[in-house]
Amino acid sequence: MKLHQSKNNGNLFTGYGDGFVLINDERFEGNLVVTADSVTAWPVGAFDALEAGHFALVADMAPEVVLFGSGKTIRFPHPRLTAALTNRGVGVEVMDTQAACRTFNILMAEDRKVIAVLFT
Repeated sequence: MKLHQSKNNGNLFTGYGDGFVLINDERFEGNLVVTADSVTAWPVGAFDALEAGHFALVADMAPEVVLFGSGKTIRFPHPRLTAALTNRGVGVEVMDTQAACRTFNILMAEDRKVIAVLFT
């Protein structure tokens, strides 16, 4: 699917497909942490390997909201895993990865400090 370009500066999802996302028209595969100005690999191999420390790293980036894209289907991480975020008042929204990409672009257009954590 192709997404429409925004006038916002910074990272935006411009497309996605099975096992990949496009960020500013550049293809990325693998699990990612995406902010307005960075795209980094997320050191988690699979959903079942999630640990609280993975979310603590994201919490240290001081976002307003974290979009957790769990892949093709919605899978909720246990609340003890996301406690580092919720204890700091950071909203955590869980959705499939495609919805997380679309929502990220909307929040970026609103100048929100959003981080997308994605399983592609």
